[in-house]
Amino acid sequence: MQILATEHWSLLASRSLGYTDSFSRASMFFSVLSGTVIALALIAQAGRFDNTFFAAALLLLPVVFFVGIVTMTRIGNLSAEDARWVMGMNRIRHAYMEMHPELRQYFITSDHDDVRGVLSTFGINAPEPGAHFLADVGHGVQTLPGMLGIIVAVVAGAWAALLGVALGADQAVAIAIGAVFSLLYVVVQGFF
Repeated sequence: MQILATEHWSLLASRSLGYTDSFSRASMFFSVLSGTVIALALIAQAGRFDNTFFAAALLLLPVVFFVGIVTMTRIGNLSAEDARWVMGMNRIRHAYMEMHPELRQYFITSDHDDVRGVLSTFGINAPEPGAHFLADVGHGVQTLPGMLGIIVAVVAGAWAALLGVALGADQAVAIAIGAVFSLLYVVVQGFF
């Protein structure tokens, strides 16, 4: 029992480190994004959206996009690791219940290490993943990777729209280009 408890605490500490890393990465992304927006606002105010603004925006927004992509990739990796740690904790919980079945009523998280058990421990109680598509999408955009994904999609769309304007597109076409790039990014992100 003591060995299992020690392993349980070790997995819990690993989860905590993962959350800390995720939040640090997200904060770094938001710092880069806000710094870029402030810089572009100052440039726009000084030059009234002249060529300097477009040059700066076309150089800075891809950097923000890159930081967003690597942030989301790392957070995705950390989420996969978190699922693995939850799987281990569920397995240990199962061992606890085998040793003391009378305690089952006091556990609120799953004791199964399959996908359904891990999702249940995370608080996602769908019968099967994908069974409630809209609820899954709603949950997905509320998570840190989902929220970051929407923001990174907007950055991609803004960059594409600015590129369109720099190449001579009128405002309506530039907005359409930006919307298409944002939606395309969201679709591609959905596959990953």
